[in-house]
Formats: sequence, C-alpha cells, structure tokens
Amino acid sequence: MIGTIVNTACILAGTLIGSVLKRGLGEKYQSALYTAMGLASLALGVSTFTQNLPKSEFPVLFILSLALGGVAGTALDLDGRTQRLIARHGGEQLAGGLISACLLFCVGTFSIVGPILSATTGDNTFLYTNSTLDFVTSMVFAATYGIGMAFSAIILFCWQGMFYLLGKLAASSALLQGTMINELAIVGGVLIVASGLSLLKVKDCKTLNYIPALLVPPVWFIVRSLFS
Repeated sequence: MIGTIVNTACILAGTLIGSVLKRGLGEKYQSALYTAMGLASLALGVSTFTQNLPKSEFPVLFILSLALGGVAGTALDLDGRTQRLIARHGGEQLAGGLISACLLFCVGTFSIVGPILSATTGDNTFLYTNSTLDFVTSMVFAATYGIGMAFSAIILFCWQGMFYLLGKLAASSALLQGTMINELAIVGGVLIVASGLSLLKVKDCKTLNYIPALLVPPVWFIVRSLFS
C-alpha cells in the first residue's frame, strides 16, 4: 500500500499548496485555470480512450457499459444527490471541481493498474508516476476551487485500496489481467471527457450518473468466465 499512501499524500500536499496560491489569484486567473482544467480533462480523456480502444477485444462493450450505467445512475440520481451534498457544504463550483478531480485521479489507467501491480508484484512505479501527476493536478484544482479538493485524496485512497485488495485476493485471476483493465480504461476515458465538457460548460453530462458503467466490464468478464 506504500504507493497508494504516497499518491494520497501528494494530492494532500498539492491541495495545500494550491489553496494558498488561490488567495493571491484574481477572478480572471481563476477563470483561466477553470478553463485549463476543462481542456486538460478533454485531452486526458481522449488520450485514454484512443490508446485503449484499439486493444479492446470487445469494442462495443464500452457502449453497452455507458448505456446500462447511465440508465442505472439516472434512476438513482447519483449526480444530483452528490452535487447537492457537496454544494450544501462548499458551493456548486466546488461540487463540479471535486467530481472532475476524482474522475481524473481515479479512473486513469495508472490508478487502476498501479495498485494491482503493487499488490501482485510489489512494483510501485505506476503509482509513483501517478503521484507526480496528481501532485501537479491537485495544485491547479485547489488554486481554482480551494481546500475542499482535499476530499479527493480520501476517495482516491479508498479507490486504489479496493484494487489493491482485489489484487491480493485474486492475483492469479484472469479478471485482473490486461483485458478487463483495458475495458475499464476505455469507459474511464469517456467519463473524463464528459467531465471536461461539463467544466467547459459545453454540455452538462451529469457525469456521475454514468459511474455505474465502470461496473459493467467486471460483471461481463465474471459472467463470461462462468461459461468458458
């Protein structure tokens, strides 16, 4: 878990530094950073999607995942409930920023594959690389949205901890090998793009309503393994 602990600490450190910088930034500079985060989300999401889609063995699975996940998330109103909860304590702008940060920190390939490699081989290279990226990103987010972005570190720790435990429990399982991780990354890339569109106010995609889409690939592979 040392890699995940380092990653969490880097986000907290970046948030503290960014929140201090925020005090000296005028409104026009905060607006520029807000736009920068939207553009970065679009770039990272498109990159994740395009890198992983050619390696997919089931190229329509991400469409099925988004459709089923979107219906389930909309029925549960995940986006609305989360937005209202965060806005009640920190404002609507923080809610949008925190959701976008959590998606960037959690659904990237490094943040999924990293803890699994750490658990199965002891290799923390992916997590240390991710820590550096998240340190810089959290600074910019905190300079835009404030100290409330520290909550994203807690969510990241739980997210990576889940994959670390899965790696420990099923180190030899085919479910944790390349194919399923690849499908998760494709869906994650689309969610990051959706987050970027929301930040740029191009389209409010209600991204959290599509979070259940991340559950579809694991379920697909579990069911498939039962009949293979």
